[in-house]
Amino acid sequence: QEQLVESGGGLVQAGGSLRLSCAGSLRIFSRYNMGWFRQAPGKEREFVAAISSSGGNTYYADSAKGRFTISRDNAKNTVYLQMNSLKPEDTAVYYCAADLAGQAIRGQHEYDYWGQGTQVTVSS
Repeated sequence: QEQLVESGGGLVQAGGSLRLSCAGSLRIFSRYNMGWFRQAPGKEREFVAAISSSGGNTYYADSAKGRFTISRDNAKNTVYLQMNSLKPEDTAVYYCAADLAGQAIRGQHEYDYWGQGTQVTVSS
């Protein structure tokens, strides 16, 4: 059974940093496009960042550009989201997702597997 498990969330002050990790049990992890999404209370889940299967291409929401960096280590079946200069509006549950077809970027419906989420809270 495919599984994605996020970790690294927590409480941080505005301006601080966190690094989220997402470990996958996917059989051929290196073939999956991976994405990070987030959902704030009372809001819809939104795209944050995505990375191609090889790691050669990355994509970001405007809100993440210049502050967040997505990366992956296929040898460890893990994708990361380094978040710097955090703002209170970054507070949300962060989810990682995997796309078997290797084509998904921003569309949630394109992803096949989802983690359970990790809470990020940024205090002002």
